[in-house]
Amino acid sequence: MSATVSFEVASARGEQSVTLSYTRRGSGEPLVLLHGIGHHRQAWEPVIPALAAERDVIAVDLPGCGDSPALPDGMAHDLPTMSAVLKALFGALEIDRPHVAGNSLGGLLALDLARARLVRSVTALSPAGFWNEAERRYAFTVLSTMRQIARRMPQPVVERLARPALGRTLLTSTIYARPGRRSPEAVVAETLALARAQGFSETLHSGRTVQFTDDIVGTPVTVAWGSRDRLLIPRQGVRAKGVIPRARLVRLPGCGHVPMNDDPALVARVVLDGSR
Repeated sequence: MSATVSFEVASARGEQSVTLSYTRRGSGEPLVLLHGIGHHRQAWEPVIPALAAERDVIAVDLPGCGDSPALPDGMAHDLPTMSAVLKALFGALEIDRPHVAGNSLGGLLALDLARARLVRSVTALSPAGFWNEAERRYAFTVLSTMRQIARRMPQPVVERLARPALGRTLLTSTIYARPGRRSPEAVVAETLALARAQGFSETLHSGRTVQFTDDIVGTPVTVAWGSRDRLLIPRQGVRAKGVIPRARLVRLPGCGHVPMNDDPALVARVVLDGSR
């Protein structure tokens, strides 16, 4: 089921209305799925059938991404605000302390929610925030370049490029280790989502000083990293384990930065195991 929900979130200008789009499938304990910067909830489509067999799965378009509008004026697309928005979303959907799985920016948000004890468990797939400065600069340069290319390509060009596997590789090999597995339609949709993401620039800018340095106590945490992640390199997973010693660190062989496409069965198993 695809839907939208609107709710109030406190800001410097008082209570402001925020609207988010989401897809909901399955039954069981609630599991919220959070995508990365400039992506959309469809990034999770390869794993949703397996997850929905055991969980009430809610895949969310973050503010300014996918079908969700940007946050209102006066609300920053930064980590504290985005976490406050997600906390308010849980209330609007009447879900109490859900399990949360997130990729990249979504993984960072999931960990931030766990730090505030707002979730039952966290599975973070290549989460942002465990970089050194050189690695952060590299990742931000790559992301900015991907965004510029996506914005400059007319949709008919994207559609032609996405038809052959080679074209899909050119468009998405930065985030997928197996880009040929992604359908042409999915590659077109996510390239357009990146080009149109209203919150991209502000979210990226606010992330320049983000570093996750707090241990998480009392909430099960799984950190999983693709062995072929070209955006946030795998050694950042070792740093994450150092910051969160109780976390379960899982290697995802043959997977890139967005592993849900590369090995759906493995990723679904890791997420379900992390939320038991």
